[in-house]
Amino acid sequence: MKLFKRKKKRGWIRKSLNIIGLTVLFFLSIPQSFDLPVEGMKINDFNHESYWYYPWGKSGTHKGVDIFAKTGTKVNASVRGFTFATGSGGMSGKFVIVLGPKLRFHYFAHLNSIKTTIGSWNNIGDQIGTVGATGNAKGKPAHLHYSIVSWVPNFWRIDFDPQGWKKMFFLNPTDYIMDSYDK
Repeated sequence: MKLFKRKKKRGWIRKSLNIIGLTVLFFLSIPQSFDLPVEGMKINDFNHESYWYYPWGKSGTHKGVDIFAKTGTKVNASVRGFTFATGSGGMSGKFVIVLGPKLRFHYFAHLNSIKTTIGSWNNIGDQIGTVGATGNAKGKPAHLHYSIVSWVPNFWRIDFDPQGWKKMFFLNPTDYIMDSYDK
């Protein structure tokens, strides 16, 4: 009897691993395309030097870029992918995380409103929220905090900056934004 139950568990584990493997292959095969996350944003709407800026409030180091816009401006999916998480609270305020190509998380924080649900598919340009000033941005000008985080560590990015070891998981969004303007 115990042997039978064990086989059932192994079957479930194998199926789960197959699903995970197929999901990983799917996300690795999505073409890497990128578009600006804030509708109508201009090249001067963000500080090009704010990525990995130190010192930066309670987090110590600023691990993304802040894109300034009027409250309620559309925030769009900058990549194809599905809504991995949404929520509200803490330093982020209202946030959305989109899992996109190459298994990278695209993190949108300080939103005024969320216009997507967990598990929904987003094409580039689909609205996922609106610009706001929630979380630790309360009382400051409305903006979108945008970060790109990798599951796969890029060890060669580590340096001696404050929290520099964390750079192995973060990509500089400024590079993607500037490349989008060059198109």
